[in-house]
Amino acid sequence: MSNVPSNLHYTKDHEWVKVEADGTVTVGITDYAQAALGDVTFIDLPKVGKQLESADVFGTVESVKAASDLYSPVSGEVIAINSSLNNTPDLVNREPYEKAWMIKIKLKSAAELDKLLDSSSYQSLL
Repeated sequence: MSNVPSNLHYTKDHEWVKVEADGTVTVGITDYAQAALGDVTFIDLPKVGKQLESADVFGTVESVKAASDLYSPVSGEVIAINSSLNNTPDLVNREPYEKAWMIKIKLKSAAELDKLLDSSSYQSLL
């Protein structure tokens, strides 16, 4: 059974979203996604300043099994990337919800959060 923290939002594409107090969001991939991918070997993330629309591809994650696109759950500007994933991409397999966050986005519209899944809806999807 996958770990699905109740304090996060989720997408059907298996990204998680944490809403921060300052109106930014932190994005990563779920425990289910990392398990399905297998051992993660490389992660390609966007540059800080990149403008994203909801559902835009913001990067890729490669594993011993496959390469998968990463989709932005919301619209906004990338304000930070987790550069530690460049040297330790396998952190995604070990800690998908904490240390292996991928990007932080300055949210364009909080209304977009209403389109995301809560933890129980995501668990039902799985």
